[in-house]
Amino acid sequence: MLRFTLRRLVLLVPVLLGLSLIVFGIARLLPGDPVTLAAGPQATRAEIASLSHELGMDRPLPEQYFTYLRGLVVGDWGQSILTRRPVWQDLRVYLPATLELVVAPMGLAIVIGIPAGLLAAVGRDRWPDHLTRSVSLGAISVPRFFLGLLFQLVFAMWLGWLPLGGRFPIIEDPPSFVTGFLVIDSLIARDGTALLLSLQHLALPAITMCLSPLATIMRMMRASTLEVLQQDYVKTARALGLKPGLILFKYVLKNALSSSLTVIGLYVGWLLGGTVLVETVFDWPGIGLYATKAILTQDFMPVMGVTLAIGVIFVLSNLVTDLLYGWINPMARVE
Repeated sequence: MLRFTLRRLVLLVPVLLGLSLIVFGIARLLPGDPVTLAAGPQATRAEIASLSHELGMDRPLPEQYFTYLRGLVVGDWGQSILTRRPVWQDLRVYLPATLELVVAPMGLAIVIGIPAGLLAAVGRDRWPDHLTRSVSLGAISVPRFFLGLLFQLVFAMWLGWLPLGGRFPIIEDPPSFVTGFLVIDSLIARDGTALLLSLQHLALPAITMCLSPLATIMRMMRASTLEVLQQDYVKTARALGLKPGLILFKYVLKNALSSSLTVIGLYVGWLLGGTVLVETVFDWPGIGLYATKAILTQDFMPVMGVTLAIGVIFVLSNLVTDLLYGWINPMARVE
């Protein structure tokens, strides 16, 4: 297992280098001149040239890339041209909000989807199977932004059960910043009111983001479980008189999880990249809104930072998936 882990870690290096090169190249190929935009419409040529020199934009592209790469290693992700703040400082504020919006729905999808898929396979062609099939088909067919608007209309405006948008009430003081996750920070501060408000604001966007991975995990888990139930070792365990619960949870569940783990790892990156619409609908202050504003103003350093952060998290999530897959299936660790 140690060699398997080290091999996966070594393979991350060229992936991350390639990602940084692609992000840097695309940012430089985008149309427009961000320096001129940042200098303002009244800026003279001398002022634009001075700002370009200050930001290092007048250097050759290879030198700019290696400077950027060297900065990444030491934690310098560049500076926003418009806000003049370090990109890493902005990411520390906005990234936890997006991660909270990814972890919560992914956790819900896993906790609900795996048992539901297992139950659907055991009760094949009975009401649990038909119910999960209908729910998954409906959940994966409706666009997330439409679901978000529908949930806002029903639960926020008509019923008044949950807030319409935002991450925390403007008139309330949020818990002290420790991790950036409001739910966790509220628990650390032992502030029950802040915890309740955080969960209320998180509920609608989390459910909106949850439905698509939930449907996929349920269907994948059902198909994998049905396949495992037909294996000879399961039939042998039944013939030996082992209890159905023991067979299901000791022998079937672990082997059926393999394909579902792959889907879960891919969905983490998919949710990260797809938070822009949900964050816009619910006015959620994450990296989606941050990147959108940067794109509209041609401020490419934040765009590069957001893209690189999403890429790194996606790569790390797949690394964790590979390690879990290797733990579940020892054959995957074979050279």
